[in-house]
Amino acid sequence: MAGALLLGYGSPLQAADAPAAGATPPASTSNLSGATINFAPNDPPGEWHSQARDSANSRYSPLDQINTGNVGKLRIAWTFSDGTLHGHEAAPLVVGDTMYVVTPFPDIVYALDLSKPGGFIKWTFKPNPSPLAIGKACCDTVTRGIVYANGKLIYNLLDDHTVAVDAKTGKEVWRIKMDNLETGATMTMAPFAVRNKVFVGNSGGEMGVQGWIAALDVDSGKELWRAYSTGSDKRVLIGADFKPFYSWMKGKDLGVSTWPEGMWRHGGASVWGWISYDPGTNLIYYGTSNPSPRVPVQRPGYNLWSSTIFARDADTGMARWAYQTTPHDQWDYDAVNEDLLMDVPIHGQVRKVLVHFDRNAYAYTIDRTTGEVLLATPFAYLNWSTGFDLQTGQPIVNPEKEPKPGVKLDNVCPPDIGGKDWQPSAASPRTGLLYAGIFNICMDVTDHEQGYIASTPYDGMEMQRHAAPGGNLGEFMAWNPATGKKLWAIKEPFMTMSGALATAGDVVFYGTADGWFRAVDARSGSVLWSQKLASGVIGQPISYLGPDHRQYIAIYSGIGGAATVRADKSMSGFPAQGGTLYVFSINGDSVGVQPPAPSAGNDAGAPAATANRGTP
Repeated sequence: MAGALLLGYGSPLQAADAPAAGATPPASTSNLSGATINFAPNDPPGEWHSQARDSANSRYSPLDQINTGNVGKLRIAWTFSDGTLHGHEAAPLVVGDTMYVVTPFPDIVYALDLSKPGGFIKWTFKPNPSPLAIGKACCDTVTRGIVYANGKLIYNLLDDHTVAVDAKTGKEVWRIKMDNLETGATMTMAPFAVRNKVFVGNSGGEMGVQGWIAALDVDSGKELWRAYSTGSDKRVLIGADFKPFYSWMKGKDLGVSTWPEGMWRHGGASVWGWISYDPGTNLIYYGTSNPSPRVPVQRPGYNLWSSTIFARDADTGMARWAYQTTPHDQWDYDAVNEDLLMDVPIHGQVRKVLVHFDRNAYAYTIDRTTGEVLLATPFAYLNWSTGFDLQTGQPIVNPEKEPKPGVKLDNVCPPDIGGKDWQPSAASPRTGLLYAGIFNICMDVTDHEQGYIASTPYDGMEMQRHAAPGGNLGEFMAWNPATGKKLWAIKEPFMTMSGALATAGDVVFYGTADGWFRAVDARSGSVLWSQKLASGVIGQPISYLGPDHRQYIAIYSGIGGAATVRADKSMSGFPAQGGTLYVFSINGDSVGVQPPAPSAGNDAGAPAATANRGTP
């Protein structure tokens, strides 16, 4: 299906071949790339304990009750409104018979009893973070979720605290202050837990913070180590075991010397994205954000270790290797997007890799043991770079797309939010493919030199986003990590800024900024089912098994975050804010609810009026 033609929004060429509701799901189990995934810590198949479900960041569910043959029968089983607006970016968690959801600021956690009908609230935890944090957050008052570990729910508050809550009682266990609002720092990332440690980082690259990642003890909250993203090797936790693959990242104290004097102190490079973990090597993988200020002429040099992927020892925090995806980042491309861990055959040899869809619009397949770039190919439209040099590991910069202060530079592609932003991809071990919502957007940019004042924007980038060639703003794609090629894609008129979910039923789920939630055949890209929700979808879908042993799909709707910076304000149909969790099942059946009998002459399996076969 490589290079599948597109008929229009939400409908690829193959959509005509979609199986009818109730048809037998396809028997094909062919793996198209040969990729395999380690699903440690191997949580119960019907549960979802962390944002990505596993340490490889796959967002794969082994449940298959919902499949390509019956997904067209999905209906709303129940909903839950959390009473808050702003961007709802987090995935729910499911542990046993309880679902846990967290709101944007004021960061309220609800425990919902899945053994009772309709989202029954077991307890509510209100952490009451400081409202001063609202004015410091760069891109809405969001949170990207909770993690469950050792009977606790652990998450970050916007006001720079990490808090642990007893999962059974909803009582606070510990709360630790990690940073200071006075510097402009906030915390929006989802913590990651492994080996009795929980890893957290800060946000605030647009405020001139100094980025860091820290490990805390799950049971006490005690800080075990902290590694900064800029500064001396001692601060960055770089020692004798640090072996970057490329020579231009070798040397002493590069976190200082690759900056103008003293600018590393406010150099950004915050850690607000995703963390992966390889149990075989005990390494965590994560990325850092843009350098500060966003005006490149003010900070000549590589600006290490901004826009960088790090591999670190989980126990000590010591860096093993690093790779800067966008040297001297001039466009706010960051490197915070997820690193999905796989074993993939490359040029006849199985390599342990991480796959990373960078905001700079290059998809990287990187040897996760050494940091060597094996593949780097564009997945979205770009013109800031004219190619990639695999010998040096560097993209080739187009000099015509380098911003200059006071000069309007038209049509830089992709824009500041990249060819893909934080919204995480998913992978399936059945197909060997990755699935991701990406952008088709460019920007007009004008830089203005900026001075540093603590806790105020240290930014200097003025930009206006607009559609790239083709006119659509969003796209959902399947990607082969062994070849670095796109297999199929679905165009969307609005941004595709939700996370993806892949399941053993060979169905992939995603949402759109204008509120469509879709199910797609993982092999062909055929849109099998769509449902319009009350607000835009920028959250992360999950699948779980209820106490009734029925498979459910859950997703939040609630537009916000970077999606509210409209790339085409002339388009009608952009939704209002919201904050509603939707839970779907086959025919809408759920615990304690008897479905109504179909009326005479009506096929109970036919799509409801609100369900659309993929054409909004």
